[in-house]
Amino acid sequence: MFWIQIFIPLSLATAGVILLYADVLNSRRNRNVIDNSISSSKRRIIEVVERQDDSTQIRERLRDLGETDRNAYGEFRYRQIVAAGIAGLIPFFALFLMIINFIQAIGLSIFLGFGAFYMYDRHLSDLVKKRQLLVESEFPAIIEMLTLAIAAGDTPLNAFARISERSNSKLAAELADVVSAVRAGRPFHEALDEMGRQMKSSAIRRFVDALVMAMLRGAPIVEVLHRHVAEARINQRNLVMDKAGKAEMTMMIPIVFLILPISVLFALWPSINQLSFFAG
Repeated sequence: MFWIQIFIPLSLATAGVILLYADVLNSRRNRNVIDNSISSSKRRIIEVVERQDDSTQIRERLRDLGETDRNAYGEFRYRQIVAAGIAGLIPFFALFLMIINFIQAIGLSIFLGFGAFYMYDRHLSDLVKKRQLLVESEFPAIIEMLTLAIAAGDTPLNAFARISERSNSKLAAELADVVSAVRAGRPFHEALDEMGRQMKSSAIRRFVDALVMAMLRGAPIVEVLHRHVAEARINQRNLVMDKAGKAEMTMMIPIVFLILPISVLFALWPSINQLSFFAG
């Protein structure tokens, strides 16, 4: 058993060093390849992963984060596999230090590997939710700037371009994509409708639908924008109030379960002490 404890970590480390050295040599030989920064083994793994079906909608979540590269899915899966492999090797180092036995190391390795694989996927979902909340918080200010620009005489496309050039927000980046698509020859309402479908926000979707209908039917765009600015401000206020209510309930937890019992204990301790003294 002692030789097994020594052999497994050393063999894994030796294999890793050999693969790393082979990748370095291969990358030095193939400097004229299009992607020199990706090693041969990593490129093979990415190519295999790219051919697999995406049952967990990772490609869609990566698009929501702005990862539009064709190898984004393969890169994410590669990093996810590497994280799971590193987590799975940790119990074998504990086995090498004789902290746990061989059966425990195998069990912990499987548990940590699958746990790291799942947590990496969960982290991607958390990033998507944070980005969506950030975009929705930026939405009222962007709509107000768009309303002011159109009311001052700009066309919707010029207003989009002006906001995208002068703002570094996430929503302004989406507006810049719309402007680029229109300048490339795509109809403005189609590019705008595609942005609304990709954002996955009910408020932005309603705004895009109203703006597209106003442009197609010739309705006054400024009135539509004023109505949506008021609606966006109301939604933002309700969201802030909801967060404040949740924060208030969270603050009640240490008060009820920590500060209040200690205060009651300090108030009752002299009486309890005196009662125990008289009882004695």
